[in-house]
Amino acid sequence: MEFTADEIRVLGVLIEKELTTPDYYPLTLNSLTTGCNQKSNRDPVVSFSESQTMRAVDSLLKRRLAGHVAGAGSRAEKFRHALAEAWNLSAPERAVLSIMMLRGPQTVGELRARTARHHPFESLEEVEAVLNALAERDEPLVFHLPRLSGQKEARYIHLLEGEPDVEALEASVEQASAAKVSLTAEVADLRERLDALEAAFTEFRTQFE
Repeated sequence: MEFTADEIRVLGVLIEKELTTPDYYPLTLNSLTTGCNQKSNRDPVVSFSESQTMRAVDSLLKRRLAGHVAGAGSRAEKFRHALAEAWNLSAPERAVLSIMMLRGPQTVGELRARTARHHPFESLEEVEAVLNALAERDEPLVFHLPRLSGQKEARYIHLLEGEPDVEALEASVEQASAAKVSLTAEVADLRERLDALEAAFTEFRTQFE
């Protein structure tokens, strides 16, 4: 049960909009594409065309993981996901899964904070219980990653693209950590130069006082 990145983005958006803006769900192709290309709460940010979105939708329709609602008259056709029925997923399960689908690996704390509009969890333990249920299914949907170097907490990742490459994730985290260290050093250097310029300017100004 593996999906393409495009299919995962489309499913994630359909779940998100179902739970956060139910009055505007199901979604038209235009709204679905806009949701896929949204710059906030997305990692990575993408730029889908409507035809690219539609190809992913068609694939999901064939797998019976999405459905469509025919428009009346001139109204545009709308689309919805079918995960609640196909996989017997509860709203809390859909909530945490959609965040991982749209934003990548997450800590328990991040999931609780980022699902506030999807499904409010009372505690971290509630989130962990949902994650455990998703991980212990006959076909697991999430995986508990080991804590990677430079990270304070372990993260959970969805399995819709298959088993995660932990070594590749480790390398990615190390690269990001190195970039952060380099940026911090550059900022410190710039601050030092600014301090020197301010001191020189102050000394220059005192000559005219």
